[in-house]
Amino acid sequence: MTGSSDGLAPAALCCKAQGPRACNVQHKGGFGLMASHEVTFPITDPAEILKLRAGDEVTVQGHIIGIRDRTQVRIFDQGVEPPMDLSGAFLLHTAPGVRKLGPGRYEKVCIGTTTSARMVRFTEPLGASYGVRAICGKGGFPDEAIEPMQRLGMVYFAIVGGAAALETTQIEEIEEVAWEELMPECLWRFRVRDFGPLTVGIDAHGNSLYHDVQAKAQEKLKELYARF
Repeated sequence: MTGSSDGLAPAALCCKAQGPRACNVQHKGGFGLMASHEVTFPITDPAEILKLRAGDEVTVQGHIIGIRDRTQVRIFDQGVEPPMDLSGAFLLHTAPGVRKLGPGRYEKVCIGTTTSARMVRFTEPLGASYGVRAICGKGGFPDEAIEPMQRLGMVYFAIVGGAAALETTQIEEIEEVAWEELMPECLWRFRVRDFGPLTVGIDAHGNSLYHDVQAKAQEKLKELYARF
């Protein structure tokens, strides 16, 4: 693909000219055919998730909810209903660094992501019981997440690890916090603008970049072993 004078490929130029919402062009990416999308959360139409394919690039607007291990243990292992509506939600695996301003009020300091794999067991109940549509974190999900995400119409977004400083600038405000006694593993409601770009790591059609990479790595290992 030929670049442009400002360093953008033709597909990226389309997005720059029309804006992310208008841009849904197909172009060659590192994993093959890829599209760019803009999605606002929480979503009300499940078809918005079905448009997304593994390898696609997504920029998020609206609201996302911060969640982590202790939050989900309280919900599912201890049977406590979450005080925030998770229907159509985007969940971010995080335990943010914040500064307290007053009762129930916080400002962001540094909001990054944590490893997702250890929380994979909560994927199915989050979708089945609460209607969660997207989960985002660091490192991806193992194969056990693929089937429930396909069945329930969910996606996993990959985010760049170590880019917390950038991600923090894309979070405009901490609008709500619940279960402060679990600090920093509370439930957080963030208002975001142009959050990303993210990559669809697992889509709602049974495709997973993580599975594909592992399969290719295993094939390569077999080739290397055969040489000895």
